[in-house]
Amino acid sequence: MLDKKIADQFAATFGERFTTSPAVLELHGRDESSYPSVPPQGVIFARSTQEVAEIVQACAVTKTPIVPFGVGTSLEGHTNALKGGICIDLSQMDQVLEVNQEDMDCRVQAGVKRVELNEHLRDTGLFFPVDPGANATIGGMTATRASGTNAVRYGTMRENVLGLTVVTADGQIVRTGGRAFKSSAGYDLTRLFVGSEGTLGVITEIQLKLSGQPEAVSAAVCAFPSVEDAANTAIQVKQMGIPVARMELVDAQTIDALNRFEGMQMEVKDHLFFEFVGTENGVAEQAELAGQIAEENGGTGFQWASKPEDRTALWRARHNVYYAQLKLRPGCRSITTDVCVPISQLATCIELVKKDIQTNDLLAPMVGHVGDGNFHALFLIDPDDEAERECAQQVASRMVEHAIGVGGTCTGEHGVGRGKMKYLAQEFGPEAVAVMKQVKRALDPDGIMNPGKVIEMN
Repeated sequence: MLDKKIADQFAATFGERFTTSPAVLELHGRDESSYPSVPPQGVIFARSTQEVAEIVQACAVTKTPIVPFGVGTSLEGHTNALKGGICIDLSQMDQVLEVNQEDMDCRVQAGVKRVELNEHLRDTGLFFPVDPGANATIGGMTATRASGTNAVRYGTMRENVLGLTVVTADGQIVRTGGRAFKSSAGYDLTRLFVGSEGTLGVITEIQLKLSGQPEAVSAAVCAFPSVEDAANTAIQVKQMGIPVARMELVDAQTIDALNRFEGMQMEVKDHLFFEFVGTENGVAEQAELAGQIAEENGGTGFQWASKPEDRTALWRARHNVYYAQLKLRPGCRSITTDVCVPISQLATCIELVKKDIQTNDLLAPMVGHVGDGNFHALFLIDPDDEAERECAQQVASRMVEHAIGVGGTCTGEHGVGRGKMKYLAQEFGPEAVAVMKQVKRALDPDGIMNPGKVIEMN
């Protein structure tokens, strides 16, 4: 039960923006993962950094847990309020605070969404390139160190966040980084908070690096005899140094799903989706070289999409993959996982996972940002079949363990949340995890910041 004194304080301060409505609590206790909703005891819709600081200060006094919330598109149970407490919804902090066109940077509030930011930037000749698919908030993307289809060229949130405004567990407002594209000054607090998943503080403002809109863009799709052939093509394109902007693996099951969901008519085979950017001549050269490599690996049926509307349709389909895959098994729930491996290990790792899925008679379509060794499996399970759930979790666990075993990571972009905490010691060693715990205790001694995520605290 939420402390009555703090509930009365929030009701007096925030009025209708503080709620204990069961429907609102239920919504804020879940994300896009397979975990059931674990609702908070109250939700506050904040509108400024100062308001967030006031909320955190009040919660710190009563040691009330805090869970930050954007739009709930995360995939590892990040927004489950495992110990109740207050959810701070940042969606109304949706202002683009400044755009510095000449310096190619901007500052936004945490609730600004990715698509809306790029609409705001449309006439500047600039854009924000990190593209996880979902129209997530910039704050949520920063907190989970998000990535996406453009990462092979433009990097992840780690490379594109210059500075932050963060409210720490005691309610202090801390500013990290700045507008310079590099710095050697002091500890890198910005990188500490990027990817911290709300466990060290609440991110309220983000200074972002922007990129120039390219002169020419061309996209293509190509079918392959197998996932391994597609993966080998991706490896060779990368090793040849072709500066491809996007290179996405979409397996045959997912192509089937997209044909049904989007009304497309693609051959039901494993595919790569490419995008090339640069000058007209540069794009043509990149595409020609990639096409030759694909052909050597059995690639056929190259289809080009140079018109903006055709490219938009192609990437809209890629971004709708999750929802299309769910339609392959009506009424199912998904266990979604991702790993990232050194690019030389990509084809072998995918092949092993595919065989494991088939051996266990599971339905688990796969996609991947294969240009940087990152791929995903979506296990479609009967929510009432506990044996099937357990089997899927075991296969997903072996997928992670194999990735770590070849020098990869348990998650390339989904984050740790509550679902992958058990793998951190295997990936980094107990000594590194002990240091992470020391950082957590130093910044959040009472353990109120999104408890039960990232690090298992004793």
